[in-house]
Amino acid sequence: MSIPNDPVMLLSFINTNLRDYYSSLDELCSSLSLNKSDIVAKLSMIDYEYNADRNQFI
Repeated sequence: MSIPNDPVMLLSFINTNLRDYYSSLDELCSSLSLNKSDIVAKLSMIDYEYNADRNQFI
């Protein structure tokens, strides 16, 4: 699956999918065949971290 390369667009894409379709980042990554560490690293570049309690990057 093709995901946005721009970190801000990626943030929107991931958080929307987490909100609408997936109960965790692990589930999203598994379902879409994405590398979790790549997503976490890219979003940390813009100072966002995954919060499991809220199931979103904040």
